[in-house]
Amino acid sequence: MSETAPFSLRSIAVPAFGPSLLFGLGEGAILPVIALSVRDLGGSVALAALVVTLIGIGSLVSNLPASLITSRWGERWAIVGASAWCAIAMAICMAVPHLLAFAIGIFMIGMASAVYNLARQSYLTEAVPFHFRARALSTLGGVMRIGLFAGPFLGAAAIPFFGLAGAYGVGVVALLLSGALAIRMPELPGEREAAALARVAAAAEGAAQTQATIRAVAASHAPIFLTVGIGALLVSAVRASRQAVLPLWADHLGLSAATISLIYGLAGGIDMLVFYPAGKVMDKKGRTWVAVPSMLVMAAGMFCLPLAHSAATLLIAALMLGFGNGIGSGMIMTLGADYSPAVGRAQFLGVWRLFADLGSTSGPALLSAATAAFSLAAGIACMGAVALAAAGVLWHFVPRIARRPTG
Repeated sequence: MSETAPFSLRSIAVPAFGPSLLFGLGEGAILPVIALSVRDLGGSVALAALVVTLIGIGSLVSNLPASLITSRWGERWAIVGASAWCAIAMAICMAVPHLLAFAIGIFMIGMASAVYNLARQSYLTEAVPFHFRARALSTLGGVMRIGLFAGPFLGAAAIPFFGLAGAYGVGVVALLLSGALAIRMPELPGEREAAALARVAAAAEGAAQTQATIRAVAASHAPIFLTVGIGALLVSAVRASRQAVLPLWADHLGLSAATISLIYGLAGGIDMLVFYPAGKVMDKKGRTWVAVPSMLVMAAGMFCLPLAHSAATLLIAALMLGFGNGIGSGMIMTLGADYSPAVGRAQFLGVWRLFADLGSTSGPALLSAATAAFSLAAGIACMGAVALAAAGVLWHFVPRIARRPTG
């Protein structure tokens, strides 16, 4: 698409961003009740915690297969298929009263998330001109967060009438609507032909050749993955640990559940307000103008958090974390899109998302290990140091101006 052609995000807003909002609503509706469902099925607290992690594990192991699905069937149909798969998974969780079936359903949700997230990133990378890319991907990340924020309220509204199954019912409906809306997404130029060629090639050459393609893309872009990719991993680690440090330190201070929820909600509100302006800055000034400040602000928030001794001071630290996280909305997706090649884009993004998911998994693990070895304050400070490291890596390796596509 020509960069000089007139373009407005409004022209693709409903078909491109609507499915993401609904997918976020569906996931958000069930996330707060997964552990409770395991307990209702007779599982222990430890088992409940393990099952909750299956979404992340399912996503982690499915990133590379997601790239194959997207390249073979095209972005639009991958999104439709992931929505349907996720709806089936939630229906299993709702209708089959057995722990093993429930755990399989949760794992399937993680699988669907991997396919969905990769396909929507790849779609917008192709559909939006370069000079709008950061705004589009920041909006995509922001819309997903809005869905995750609103989803628990919809699930909570259904629970009094249908029990915990009501939350999964909300999820099923939201995912089916997401898939139906995704069908209306404008077809990318050459999408049908490219998907058909990919299917023919896969049938002729077999899975071994397809895997070789992933290895070839990973090998040819290894300098990117081992530099900017490490930065994406560190950013994801900080973001994931943010979800844990706020409630943990609030509990350490002895604050009530209502106060904790209020602080968490206010931080989430700041997070959702700044994604579009941040995307505009990335488009106009370059990626480092947002990527580096995002991590520096989150580092400051992490270092300030152990100093908080009251609800008011905790709120200040929480707002810093929310602001830093919010301006970085879509940052990892934008960098991945910038470096992805025109040929082999899906495979590249599959490896890229694997790095990000490894960070999301390792961040809370590092926080837990540092807390166990020293203290909660030390663990939080450790994540502040990771945020500083992420800022340093991004400052050193990301170009000062937005990197234009080369192929």
